[in-house]
Amino acid sequence: MRIADAVVDWLLGGDPSIRWQVLRDLRDAAERTVERERKRVAETGWGARLLGMQRPDGRWTRGIYTPKWTSTTYTMVLLRSLGLPPRHPRAMRACRLLLDEGCWTDGGINYWRRSHQRSETCVSGMILAVACWFGLDDPRVDRLAGHVMEQQMPDGGWNCRAMPGYGHATHGSFHTTISCLEGLMEYERFRGASGTCAARGREFLLVHRLFRSHRTGKVAKPEFTRFSFPPRWHYDVLRGLDYFRECGAGRDPRLEDAIALVRRRQTPDGRWLLQNRYPGETFFEMEEPGEPSRWNTLRALRVLRWWASDMR
Repeated sequence: MRIADAVVDWLLGGDPSIRWQVLRDLRDAAERTVERERKRVAETGWGARLLGMQRPDGRWTRGIYTPKWTSTTYTMVLLRSLGLPPRHPRAMRACRLLLDEGCWTDGGINYWRRSHQRSETCVSGMILAVACWFGLDDPRVDRLAGHVMEQQMPDGGWNCRAMPGYGHATHGSFHTTISCLEGLMEYERFRGASGTCAARGREFLLVHRLFRSHRTGKVAKPEFTRFSFPPRWHYDVLRGLDYFRECGAGRDPRLEDAIALVRRRQTPDGRWLLQNRYPGETFFEMEEPGEPSRWNTLRALRVLRWWASDMR
């Protein structure tokens, strides 16, 4: 896939968190070049701004999970997406805090102990991804991974409403499934562990062609077709495809509908727009809805590049 130089140059004019991923995923730059740029995430731009807002106790704002999206949980989820390097001391402190405050007797994460006696699966997947990305070597991380695996449903997906007290759902959720898959992907990288859970989870998404009802073939939810960044806890097609690319999954014809959707969303100048923003409290906005999005353009281009390379 040939990528227009003007679009790549535009991407490279963005934040360090964008640039290091462009160098790695679109330019095939040398590892030392990529790492040099990635280190700048902590020094300048969006990553440095977020780190500068961390409180002396390791938290962001007053809560672990709320308010959305300025809590410690969602700030750490965002810092992972920006690519803050592993083992950054401020991130490590926050990772320990997330486990100290959330680890529950069942091995998962429960920040709502007064109202719930079971861990929350979606949040457990997010915290697993964060802890493994930043390299927190703690036995609680292994228990957390085990808990996430245990929550997988018969259809291969995950759903935070499948547990007693959360609604007794019987069908996997796209939202919970992508969080758990990302968490297990980071755990596999961190510990070198592998298993059948991730493959079954990918099959759940493939059966749904990433955004369709497996019964009717219709779009499951319109918001799945609108590309957002940061996605927070939400699923969309671009997030799903980027996961398939990142985990090294092979080409599957059931991804073709999703790939076609990404291609249709490209504007005549070769970029993609920020189509959606999830309401909530933020420290700052990185991009404006309806405007060209470096995040969506980067992710769409690397997904299409992966898809094209897998065809050869």
